Amino acid sequence: MSGHQDGRLRARWRRATRLLAAAAAMCTGSLVLTAALTTGTATASPVERAALAAPAVTSVTAGGAHTCAIRADGGLWCWGSNYGGQLGDGTTTNRGTPTRVGTATWTGVDAGSGHTCAVRTDGTLWCWGSNFRGQLGDGTTTSRSTPVQVGTATTWARVDAGPEHTCGVRTDGTLWCWGFNRLAQLGVGSSPYVATSPLRVGTATNWASVSTGYAHTCGVRTDGTLWCWGFSSDGQLGLGNLGSSATPAQVGTATTWTGVTAGYAHTCGIRSGALWCWGENGYGQLGVSGSYQTSPVQIGAATTWSRVGASGDTSCASRTDGSLWCWGRNSNGQVGDGTTSHRSAPVQVGSATTWTGVPAATDHTCAIRTDGGLWCWGDNSGGQLGDGTTTQRTSPGQVTLPA
Repeated sequence: MSGHQDGRLRARWRRATRLLAAAAAMCTGSLVLTAALTTGTATASPVERAALAAPAVTSVTAGGAHTCAIRADGGLWCWGSNYGGQLGDGTTTNRGTPTRVGTATWTGVDAGSGHTCAVRTDGTLWCWGSNFRGQLGDGTTTSRSTPVQVGTATTWARVDAGPEHTCGVRTDGTLWCWGFNRLAQLGVGSSPYVATSPLRVGTATNWASVSTGYAHTCGVRTDGTLWCWGFSSDGQLGLGNLGSSATPAQVGTATTWTGVTAGYAHTCGIRSGALWCWGENGYGQLGVSGSYQTSPVQIGAATTWSRVGASGDTSCASRTDGSLWCWGRNSNGQVGDGTTSHRSAPVQVGSATTWTGVPAATDHTCAIRTDGGLWCWGDNSGGQLGDGTTTQRTSPGQVTLPA
């Protein structure tokens, strides 16, 4: 780890993760991925036909120790650790296999450390799980074991849940954040300390996406510019220094950013097909050797990167050829290369070239293939791999949602 880092924050993060793991008997980040579905049962083997017959998954997100996925029919399913009600099934009981969240239909979902938020097909936003920092956005700090609506707006387009704060973009291009704001991660200044309802971030109406880290947040606008704000202990804002920013600050001058993802204290983004990362690098999560980076550094020379996802200290990205690559912290096998060795450069996950969308990486990783099949690997202490066990997996294993 870098010597200058805020040790209390790191200790607090790690302590919380250990507690969540214990509760599983069992937690940080997230990201959503969307799949383009294909068929092909005519030439498939019996085993392949059985996999193809399983309900197709179109979206998945990995929380600290739980996972949620949306099927092609819009049904939402969650599994894993449930100490705070983050599975949304009305209990606090861990689930080792997928369980459906109500009967509503959904378009997007994202999981934080101990809470989950999702957008319904009617444009309403709902959150559930731990709420001690107001991260559910329902005006309280009361935890919920079933979905509760965030305000009354019906124009939510996407949501991103961090460890203790949440942000979302509406269809009018406005950006809203709520939850913990001790380090200005909400982008509205240093006050309030906690926001239990959504607060609008600035006046811009051209936000395309947002990603929440531990104490920083980044977003891409429709003009291709990249903006970050919050804490910058290791340069995770990408501004060329270790200074924090209480409101959105532009990262460089480029106007070709197509995506960004915020990890614990690092950030990665794609620009014109090239992959760039910055911030903390204690586990090699930047994809290069060396110490922290306060400005974006390019990972290799490839310009065929399509999607990137990161949370905690692990990063994963897919290329246009359908291959999947991961790097960084690998204590639980979340890199997916069959080992538990940390990686400071991207390593390919198997040999498949049918991965699609943004990989969801935390202490466990999940990704979707073009046939709609869902695969997960890494930590399984809370049953988050969905295979009915709590056994760690260092390479991808398929998850089957009930018919």
